[in-house]
Amino acid sequence: MKLFRHGPKSQENPGILVDGRHLDLTGHADDFARDGLAPNPLSKISRIDPAELPDVPEGTRIGACVGNVPNTFCIARNYGRHALEVGARPPDEPFLFQKATSSLNGPFDPIVLPNGSSRVDWEVELGLVIGQTAHHLTDDTALSHVAGYFTANDISERSWQKLGTGQWTKGKSAPSFCPIGPYLVTADDVPDPNDMTLSLTRNGKVMQSANTADMLFHVKELLVYLTRFIAMQPGDILLTGTPEGVGAGMDPQQFLHPGDVIETEVEGLGAMRNEIVAA
Repeated sequence: MKLFRHGPKSQENPGILVDGRHLDLTGHADDFARDGLAPNPLSKISRIDPAELPDVPEGTRIGACVGNVPNTFCIARNYGRHALEVGARPPDEPFLFQKATSSLNGPFDPIVLPNGSSRVDWEVELGLVIGQTAHHLTDDTALSHVAGYFTANDISERSWQKLGTGQWTKGKSAPSFCPIGPYLVTADDVPDPNDMTLSLTRNGKVMQSANTADMLFHVKELLVYLTRFIAMQPGDILLTGTPEGVGAGMDPQQFLHPGDVIETEVEGLGAMRNEIVAA
């Protein structure tokens, strides 16, 4: 199923894409958040007759495909050539950091350059959301705890991320720095999360193009690793890393400016389009 959330920010309602039509699930399904992502609520949606559902009015805002997110976990340097382009050695184990959940953004909402920022960059990624408590997962159980997958963009202010003291969170967490969507594609419709193309264009020019097969640590390995240390909760999301082609890895380096348009896509999960605006 391709699920989405629609309506004003913080007031989104659930919806489903059927035969190219955006249908409203309000009153028929829970929001795609926390316990609403568990196997039972999602399986009930598959039994709803689409003929009973009204169309979402054309022009309605599409929101982040997951709501009320408890935690946003991210993996850095999970594509070897990306690690090398930013002057880092590929890691021996997954490199974990977090983004503030207040950075979540809709797939067509603007990305706002914060006051004082100067080196804001892009990162297309495959994202996923957990559907049931995940702790001490194994290779055999890891993927069964995923409710669905989505397109993500891990927007980053490189100066704030890497200069000064502290961890990366401050460079990753400004409001609007984590657009996700437009669709949450349920796990049963993603045969292999490590065989999907992903791409990003800036003003129509391809900046990133790769396949998730190139990950150093595949999705299953990431979940097994994380849940050694963390009990992931329903609604937690994981961004699985970006391939080469970020602005910080170019010579000369390139960063985002007001008026730029970023289009981000993961095969089968839908495309996002975000305009860059000044604060």
